[in-house]
Amino acid sequence: MISTRELFFSNLAQTTNAPLGIEVEKAIGNYIYTVEGKKLLDLISGISVSNIGHLHPHVINAITAQLQKHMHLQVYGEYIQAPQVKLATKLLSLLPKNFQSVYLVNSGSEAIEGAIKLAKRFTGRPEIIAFKDAYHGSTNGALSAMGNEEFKKPFRPLMPGIKHFSFNNSEVLDHITTKTAAVLIEPVQGEAGYIPAGKKYLQQLKAKCKATGTLLIFDEIQTGLGRTGHWFAMNKYGVSPDIVTLAKGLGGGMPIGAFISSKKIMDSLKENPILGHITTFGGHPVSCVAALATLEVLEKEDLMSSVAAKETLFRKLLVHPEIKNISGTGLMLAVELENFEKVEATMYNCLANGLITDWFLFNAKSIRIAPPLTISLDEIENACSVILGSLDQLNKISK
Repeated sequence: MISTRELFFSNLAQTTNAPLGIEVEKAIGNYIYTVEGKKLLDLISGISVSNIGHLHPHVINAITAQLQKHMHLQVYGEYIQAPQVKLATKLLSLLPKNFQSVYLVNSGSEAIEGAIKLAKRFTGRPEIIAFKDAYHGSTNGALSAMGNEEFKKPFRPLMPGIKHFSFNNSEVLDHITTKTAAVLIEPVQGEAGYIPAGKKYLQQLKAKCKATGTLLIFDEIQTGLGRTGHWFAMNKYGVSPDIVTLAKGLGGGMPIGAFISSKKIMDSLKENPILGHITTFGGHPVSCVAALATLEVLEKEDLMSSVAAKETLFRKLLVHPEIKNISGTGLMLAVELENFEKVEATMYNCLANGLITDWFLFNAKSIRIAPPLTISLDEIENACSVILGSLDQLNKISK
């Protein structure tokens, strides 16, 4: 009989020649369990998705209740569906007052696509400014905004009119003009290795965008929903953009995304032409109730209040001759080693000892730490012990 593992490699499209290949039986809380019965502490949350852990009972109860009512009914925007309305209302209550309208989609990539379209439609301008080493998704428009040529080159020609500048470099300010529809930026660059933007830098971007009538878009797909210790990174920085994109941690494990703006800006998608952005499954009611339940868990369990202390503990414990630097903020940290070979060896050492880690697309020298916000202090101590032990093992091998 052909095994599930064999069918995985023969029947499913592969994204690399060497996937981790963990065969999952179940995932509960902060742990993933393999079919062999191995218990693995999840230190990456499916890349900043499982902020409240896996299979949270409040999310499961919300999904179960919704399944007794209805699933997909009609393309987004036609029927009044309570799960969509309740989720949008809750999101707006958490955001600054300039946000008044939520467009629900399926993923982060689609949220970026919608945000770019919205900015171009509202301003009537052709140009988008983005940043080197930015990651915004893999669909055509999102890929065009991505700031890494190695990942883009094989798919050119891409969407025209996008200019890239160095992150945290004020040079970009001179290039934001009345031809610029939007500046698209991650408040903390994700795949570059969790590089935070400077607060003053974001304030300067906001001021220049306002002066030129340019829209400022924050990609909060990774930074949103508590990962920085705030609902959104914009709260941490005190800078409110014109459009924000969300996904990943929003759905509590279910697929959902959103781009959010003012009523005035969002209404531009309603006419000339009508249906300026369309999605069949966006705002799926099951995903919406899961997302609302996720927001309720983050609030009721006060998960964000402990993020700073957990970051401090990681930084305190992760001291080793092999560690060159730790970048990031909150529970999105990048532990820099000498090279990818050491990162890869450490990842597999950690995995053998019950800990799931990862690397970054544009920073192969760093190990990703982005656990569920529910991770305990004891679990952090255990995780750091495994990482340090793996680094010790690396030293023995190198000698």
